[in-house]
Amino acid sequence: MKKYITIISLSLTFSLCNVAHAQNEKTAPPPIEWMSFEQAVFRSDMQPKKIFIDVYTDWCGWCKKMDAGTFKDSLITSYLGDNYYAVKLNAETKDTIRFRDKVFVFKPEFKANELAVSLLNGKMGYPSFVIMDDKYTLLQPLSGYQTTEELLPLLKFYGTDAYKTMKFEEYGK
Repeated sequence: MKKYITIISLSLTFSLCNVAHAQNEKTAPPPIEWMSFEQAVFRSDMQPKKIFIDVYTDWCGWCKKMDAGTFKDSLITSYLGDNYYAVKLNAETKDTIRFRDKVFVFKPEFKANELAVSLLNGKMGYPSFVIMDDKYTLLQPLSGYQTTEELLPLLKFYGTDAYKTMKFEEYGK
């Protein structure tokens, strides 16, 4: 009899754990859907949205820290997913990137791809971020590690088009 009670107890425990795990999966926001620059442009041509570009390198420790922290935060993943196409751009990619009638290639003198150099105005520090509007106008390059508390207001400032009528300092008040 003790054996059956133990088996039933274990079965109930596993069932409750599975239900709790399923509930957590339903409430957790999906991860950021990172895409290439070309994919983001293609999608924005079809359904216009701003583009957030994470310009990183493989050797950048702060980039990895953002990937493990800030870019996993549910506030960031939700807001980016709803309001932006999110791009991961390895600044040192040797891949050729095409945008409209321009071709961007790796430039040894910068140790970076021309697209990254152009987006960052030649200021090559990592991590860096670029926000473009749905017409592909560069709105804001940012550099340096960003916490959720630092990045989210910037994403909202540009995501809500507040930048069109006020400065960021006014927006934060």
